[in-house]
Amino acid sequence: MSAVRLVSTKAMNREEWLQWRNRGIGSSDAPVAVGVSRYKAPLELWLEKTGKKEPEDLSSKDATFWGTTLEPIVAQVYAERTGKKVRRVNAVLQHPDYPFMLANLDRIVEGGGILEIKTAGLRSQGQWEEGVPLAYQIQVLHQLAVTGKSWADVAVLIGGQEFRIYRIERDKTRITQLLKLEKIFWQHVERQTPPEADGSDSSHRALSLLYPQNSTTLVDYSEKSEMNALFKSLIEARQRSKQAEQQEALLEQRVKEAIGNAEGALFSQGKALWKCSKPSRTLDTKRLAQEQADLIAPYWTEKPGTRRFTVQTGEPS
Repeated sequence: MSAVRLVSTKAMNREEWLQWRNRGIGSSDAPVAVGVSRYKAPLELWLEKTGKKEPEDLSSKDATFWGTTLEPIVAQVYAERTGKKVRRVNAVLQHPDYPFMLANLDRIVEGGGILEIKTAGLRSQGQWEEGVPLAYQIQVLHQLAVTGKSWADVAVLIGGQEFRIYRIERDKTRITQLLKLEKIFWQHVERQTPPEADGSDSSHRALSLLYPQNSTTLVDYSEKSEMNALFKSLIEARQRSKQAEQQEALLEQRVKEAIGNAEGALFSQGKALWKCSKPSRTLDTKRLAQEQADLIAPYWTEKPGTRRFTVQTGEPS
């Protein structure tokens, strides 16, 4: 089995590339689609794939700039250290049996392999201590599924000076599971039905985009057992959270009592500091608005209203 060469990316601009990308799940989308990304939820990805949200442009970010700049250098070092030839693949590839599965490869390696290139900052070093992070494993397994290749090497440059190579072999069981999960996500896209929120900040953003306004009606779920169980769980979770916050506040106060007038205290598991912050100045905007209303009038801007979520317990009125 080999991938279908869908379209060349040599002369493709960002807008064209996004159009092709939205035709399926790319390798960088795969961890998000199956719910293992730390940065984006399936719901937000669904908004992008259905054209309801423009993907964030990461090209101006430092991590993207350095990743792009260092990619050919990392590829060259990989070739020198392994003795294997590598070449670019300037195309969007497509799975021959699952058209929604797409992939852009960093490099092809002679001998039937793929080279995936990563750069990581020092703060991310710990994520690599036990091997390739899970999200990148999913990304590579997706590429192996699309291309039919038997292995992939992940070459990572950490902190600009530590170079590592990890091998990921084709795993039929994991790829089968990945296909199953990606199919479920893509069905949501095809049917225009959003996947469930997962409690992340990404899902919070997605819900705000998906449902920006409200009507004046109330949905009556009082006779629906499933929805009432959901609401009860929410109330109980909030109560547990409030109790935890109260307990944390109490313990913090006890530690402050123990510190007293000192700067802080040392403990066997760490230290706690209770230090005065530097003096700061703040602008009294309320007074300014009262005394200089005409002066600041041209500078007022209006922001659209946002939906505020509140919970009330007791019998519905």
